[in-house]
Amino acid sequence: MKRNFLTQFLNKISGFPSWIKEIIYIKLSEEVDKDNKLAYTFATYKPVLTYKGRCELDFKKSGFDTNIYNILEASDNDCSISEITLNTYLSMEEIARYFLFCVDEGYFELPDNSQILNIAGFLAGKYRTGEYLVKDGLISENELDTAVKNQENNKENKKFGQYLVDLGLISQKQIDTLMFIKEEAKKRFILDHNEVPKINQEYSKEIDSYKKQIEELTKENKILKTRLEQLLAMVKKNDE
Repeated sequence: MKRNFLTQFLNKISGFPSWIKEIIYIKLSEEVDKDNKLAYTFATYKPVLTYKGRCELDFKKSGFDTNIYNILEASDNDCSISEITLNTYLSMEEIARYFLFCVDEGYFELPDNSQILNIAGFLAGKYRTGEYLVKDGLISENELDTAVKNQENNKENKKFGQYLVDLGLISQKQIDTLMFIKEEAKKRFILDHNEVPKINQEYSKEIDSYKKQIEELTKENKILKTRLEQLLAMVKKNDE
């Protein structure tokens, strides 16, 4: 199953002229937060298949949907989360849900780094913002309770993360980064252009065909209009 889309893509970039790579680097450095490794930590993690997971992959006794077995197979092929996401054409959010399911079922070994599970839980919607921050050690349970009470007692139309910022528990940059990563995780990305459906191209051809028909009809209408004006002029002249 492993198609190495990401490796092939990166290899292609490495062959670009240096000035092109510099432009790409500068552009990306402007958009990516160097201080944040949240998304990178989860995306580069390689799930480890357990004996139970390997048996399920081989015999498929539970009859799960195809995505589960594709993910188990990708893990067996030493794929990272990012590679699995690209190979299955799913979003990072969807992969996070499947990943947690496989961990809960005992198909994947527990990651040595607890942050992996925390990030997956946050992206999958298992943990809310406050819960994630507590599990990641950025705020305490008491601080979370304080923020919750502030939200309950305040009728302002603000998101919960903003209360954490107002209380000085986290920075605005931290909450913005978290929300950005969560939104980005919902997007699907197809790296191999050969896999992109050709419906758009066909649709484009239809549009071109319609445009030509409209142009021809417009020309015919102009001719008919000219002839009609000539006939009206002749009738008017005869009446006089």
